Amino acid sequence: MPSVLITGAARGIGRASALHLAAAGWNVYAGMRVPEPLGDRITPVRLDVTNDDHIEQLGDLPQLDAVVNNAGIFVGGPVETLDLDELRHQLEVNVVGQVAVTQAVLPKLRARRGRVVFVSSANGRVSAPMTGAYGASKFALEAIADAMRIELRPWHIGVSLVEPGVIDTDMWRNSDTTLKETIAALSPAHRTLYARHITGLTKAMVRMRRGTQPVSMVAQAVERALTDKNPKARYPVGKDARAQEVLRAILPTRVMDALLARVFGI
Repeated sequence: MPSVLITGAARGIGRASALHLAAAGWNVYAGMRVPEPLGDRITPVRLDVTNDDHIEQLGDLPQLDAVVNNAGIFVGGPVETLDLDELRHQLEVNVVGQVAVTQAVLPKLRARRGRVVFVSSANGRVSAPMTGAYGASKFALEAIADAMRIELRPWHIGVSLVEPGVIDTDMWRNSDTTLKETIAALSPAHRTLYARHITGLTKAMVRMRRGTQPVSMVAQAVERALTDKNPKARYPVGKDARAQEVLRAILPTRVMDALLARVFGI
């Protein structure tokens, strides 16, 4: 049976993908900072993608046919107000950690003509206000995947991006709490300067949460990226992600900027 390593498998998209692929007959190595049993065909693996020792131990895994780089965090707020240590951590987890994991398992994937999947986001190609740090990390993944897709052609290793829109995961269920924490971290002066942005984002989040789509849709897209005979470069997931892709392609940047400003009440 084929085997796959999934990072960030404790919850959300990673957990759903692990359960879905195991049910489809894959042997799954579920990377988690705190390993816990998930079920048959799933082997928990202690994995913090920023921990060098954990990364090194991936070399001890038996044969591997694929890796799904899903682990990630969200740092919000206007770019002007970002704590630089938090920005570094955002990029360390969402970008550097994904590259480190992929580097560690590529020898195994090369032997099996395997697949590499990066779980990006609709924000990987359109950056929205108040989410610049998160968007930057996803834009970076898009660039890395594009480069690797060509670099790994000689060994027939497919590289794909899965780009979810608004999905019913903890990230969106806890979005109110996350926003409150982001606002609380602002200085009084910045809260005043960005009051309109905060109000606009609060209203926009209410609308977006109404359109959340099941996490199973992302798990299915991950499976397609792993099993399609000719894997696509990108798998947008959800109506919002596909609509955003079309708008980005056809609208001039100034028009897209104006549209986003209106959506977010700026």
